[in-house]
Amino acid sequence: MANRYRPIQLHVMVSAREKEIIDLKMERAGAHSIGSYIRKMALDGYVVHLDMSDVRELLALLRNISNNVNQIARRVNQTHNLYEEDVGDIRHGVMGIWKSINVLLDKWEGV
Repeated sequence: MANRYRPIQLHVMVSAREKEIIDLKMERAGAHSIGSYIRKMALDGYVVHLDMSDVRELLALLRNISNNVNQIARRVNQTHNLYEEDVGDIRHGVMGIWKSINVLLDKWEGV
């Protein structure tokens, strides 16, 4: 066609399921034309694969320290005693969390 300003045509074969996914993503993005959507994704889109194992480890540490703090608070409320060992446990847990956060930040800084 003479009025087209994009003279090169690309063809891509997809499965029925892939077409459904593309249609769903187009709808979410508010795209009205598959050509404009695919072009935009090919030119500006990103494919990101994240390794979330470090974040999961950090969340496990946070849950652990939270459970410890809750148990200590319950005992302090019942006995009105806070033991030095309790404070040490909390301090140790918090230091572990900060260590994990710093490892994550160092890792992401290089990305």
